[in-house]
Amino acid sequence: MSERRAILSGSAFEEQIGYARAVVDGDWVHVSGTTGFDYATMSISPDVTEQAEQCLRNIGAALTEAGCDFRDVVRVRYLLPQRADFEPCWPVLREAFGEVKPAATMMVCGLADPRMKIEIEVYARRSG
Repeated sequence: MSERRAILSGSAFEEQIGYARAVVDGDWVHVSGTTGFDYATMSISPDVTEQAEQCLRNIGAALTEAGCDFRDVVRVRYLLPQRADFEPCWPVLREAFGEVKPAATMMVCGLADPRMKIEIEVYARRSG
């Protein structure tokens, strides 16, 4: 039987909604859709690029706790309410994923809070 454990970030949303920031299932790490909230202060920047940077910090912390990092990411999904907000994030995203080149999808959709301008979800496979 493979290891399965939840990784919590301390976000109030995890408790209110009933989910984990990430779930480790054997070698796989499933990181939930992650927004640009700074969970320590529960604040969020109005700038989409700063939100993308914070998303990646939040995701990076979950990956580290799971025993991997951005080099292990095999799939990423970007969710944005406004298509025009995606391109300004490219340099930030390229810094995290440019060498790794995971499979990727960008979707335009509504997010749970109107302050949220980007949400990022990743799947990683821990190397043995």
